[in-house]
Amino acid sequence: MKQITDITLIESQSAQSALFILFGGPSCGVCKSIRPQLESMLKEHFPEIQSAYIDCETSPEICAQFSVFSLPVVKVFIEGKLVAEEFGAFSLSQLRDKLERYYSMWLSQ
Repeated sequence: MKQITDITLIESQSAQSALFILFGGPSCGVCKSIRPQLESMLKEHFPEIQSAYIDCETSPEICAQFSVFSLPVVKVFIEGKLVAEEFGAFSLSQLRDKLERYYSMWLSQ
């Protein structure tokens, strides 16, 4: 999961393809524990989705633009449209189920 600090990079990637963004921070224990699990899930089940990590402590302006005010938050964009969003305590299996539906539709286009 590549750390991004430039909003224009996020906008261009999310508009042209599928982009999974984890908003987190070094002081967020949940963020630290789920990040490797999310990376593994993406690699195994969704290899065509690009992934990004936004550190909300070092890039608060990006987090504010995406209306992220608590951590962790996951947002998934396909061709510029927000298709999935999870925040706080969420189920990785439910997130995977949501993504599978959108991912298969996106790949079949």
